[in-house]
Amino acid sequence: MAREASSSSAPGTTELPPAAGGSGSGGDTPRVRRPRARGDPLLIVCGCFSLVTAATALLCVAVNVLSAIQSFRRHGGDIFGGIFRCYAVVISLFVAVLETEWGFIIFCKILEYWPARGMLHIFVAVMTKAYPNVERSDLILLQDIASYLLLACGIIYVISGVLCLGVLKRSRQQKATSREQAAKDLEELEKRREELEALLIAERSELV
Repeated sequence: MAREASSSSAPGTTELPPAAGGSGSGGDTPRVRRPRARGDPLLIVCGCFSLVTAATALLCVAVNVLSAIQSFRRHGGDIFGGIFRCYAVVISLFVAVLETEWGFIIFCKILEYWPARGMLHIFVAVMTKAYPNVERSDLILLQDIASYLLLACGIIYVISGVLCLGVLKRSRQQKATSREQAAKDLEELEKRREELEALLIAERSELV
């Protein structure tokens, strides 16, 4: 009677079958797949902006290389202008590599702060625009495009740094890195656990 009362009191409930591989059976425990964490929108936007800035810096490198060639090839040779353009090439290339944020590139801690990085970008933009000693109109147009684009990127860096977005980005980046490392460690532990369970099952089968 008690069994019938319990079944009639909960007509919509169904009994779940026991999970395979219980504690006494020695079977494999099913692995629970964890959903992948979604990327941080701020980090995605910062990554896209760094890509645009690096491409703009590479454009400045190309423009300064062409300008240096034109300076050395001019009648009489503009040596000082060519040397100036060579410095602009080196610094522009450094800016492009800096935007990749490789660990061995950021050797100066001040460049991790966005206002200082923005001032460097503005300086390179001014160097690219300064001394328009070329006669080709297409090269002058490229100088204007590259310099103003990098100038805009530098201003955005300075304003974002003042608003402490750089500090927020670094904090979230550190959290994302630690989260990824923790997920990798957990995956390694799960693989190790599976190996140990397989060894335990093999030893039990040998004993039987």
